Formats: sequence, C-alpha cells, structure tokens
Amino acid sequence: MSATTLAAPAAPTITVDADPRIGLRGHLRHTGALIRRNLLWIKQDPESMFDAVLMPVVFTLLFVYVFGGSIGQSLGGGQQQYVQYVIPGMVAMMSMNIAQGVGTGFNEDFNKGIMDRFRSLPIGRASVLVAKISVELLRLLVASTVLMIVAVLVGFDIHHWGGLLAAVGLSALFGSSIMWIFLVLGVTMKNAQSVQAMGFLVMMPLQFGSSIFAPTRSMPGWLQNFTEYNPMSGLADAARGLMLGGQYPVAHGLWVTLAWTAGLTVVMAPVAIRKFTKKS
Repeated sequence: MSATTLAAPAAPTITVDADPRIGLRGHLRHTGALIRRNLLWIKQDPESMFDAVLMPVVFTLLFVYVFGGSIGQSLGGGQQQYVQYVIPGMVAMMSMNIAQGVGTGFNEDFNKGIMDRFRSLPIGRASVLVAKISVELLRLLVASTVLMIVAVLVGFDIHHWGGLLAAVGLSALFGSSIMWIFLVLGVTMKNAQSVQAMGFLVMMPLQFGSSIFAPTRSMPGWLQNFTEYNPMSGLADAARGLMLGGQYPVAHGLWVTLAWTAGLTVVMAPVAIRKFTKKS
C-alpha cells in the first residue's frame, strides 16, 4: 500500500457557533455562568481590584488637600466647601474610570486565547459582553463605596441617603453605556496598552472639560458651551443636586445624562456585539 493510503485522515477542525435560536432563558443562564467565571478570576487575582479600591482614595485626597483650599475660596468657603462640591463629581468620575477596565480586560481575553474557547461553546455572543459589563458594574459599586467612606472621613456630609443611592445608580447607568465604547476598543485595538491609551484620549477632555472638579463659570465661553452638554458635567451636576438637595438643580443634568446614556447604548451596543461576533 502507498503511504497515502496508510495515512490517517486529518481530524477536522470543528467550531461550534453560537446557536442563533438561543432564547432569553439561555442567554440569562450563560450570562450568569460567565459572571461567576469573571468573579472567580478576580478572586484568584485580587490585584485586579486595586484600581477600584485605591483610585477613589488617591483622587479624593489629591483634590481635597491640594486644590481644596483655593477652589473652595472661589465657591465662597474653604476646603470644607470644596469637599461638598467635589465628592458628587467624583461619584460621576468613577463611572468612566472603571469603564476603561472592561476594554483592557476584554482585549487581554482575546490575546490570551480565552475567546477561542468561548467560540467552541454554543453560547450567546451577547452574553459574553453583558457578563463583562455586569462585573464591571459590581467593581463600580465597590469603588463608589470606598469613595464615600473616604469622603466621610475628609468631612463630607451626607444630606440625603436616597439621593446618594440615586446618584450612584445614575453613575452606574451612564457607566454601562460608556462600557460599550470600551468594548469596541477592546475588540478592535491590537493590545491592552493601545486600548488604555485611546481610553485616556476619550476620558481626559470629558473629565477635565467638565464641572467635576471645579465650577465652569470661570472657563472661556466656548468651553462653557462644551461643558453644558458634556455628559460628565450633566452627571456631576445631577449627582450634586441629588446628594446635596436644593443647592444644585437636578433637571438639566439628569436629562443630559439620560440622553447620552440612551444614545451611546443604542449606537454602540450593536456595534460592539457585531464586531465581537465577527472576530470571535
């Protein structure tokens, strides 16, 4: 017999695509399993929580004790007045800073081959993305809790517990929409460093060109126009109104935040799912 006859046929490579007929119950089951997988990964690598735990501490101490005196005077008070102003803004800031982690983590999963394993399983592709967002929202809640503990220690007065919870919930809602942008970056960029660099280019203008850290009335006119409809300004102003009561209006910041949240989710979620499905 010839060598060709004796050679065993090569085993076919089998790739199981996600069943497009997976129903809502199946997606929920897959999402739950993937959330558990991501939480177990965090348990095995607790250093991945350092940003959620340390970032609120560092930013609070930095802005309160370095800039609090001078900016507080412009607010008609001192450092204590600035604490009341900046803490709600930092509740808003946490939503974007934590959102960046979903993009870098997603990109690393691709580079480590984890997504190749998911590709061989009959799971809903959207479940992978929703699980990622769900775990990042849990990390956001941890970061917000740490932030409020530090805020109370530096003198922040919690006027309305209901308003505080509403502000954190609004921050989480907006953060979930921002995460779709970082998921797209995680799929399209070559490595985690590129995702992080691009994320900073997105975050810096939105965070510092806003009312998070300082009032906008001293800014140039063109920048004030930008901050008026900047989603970070809207979120920070709404958080101040909710957490501090009648000192700050809520309505404008609330509708700006909700409009951006809805728009980003409607536009970016399908893009993220389509790019992930195509790549995986």
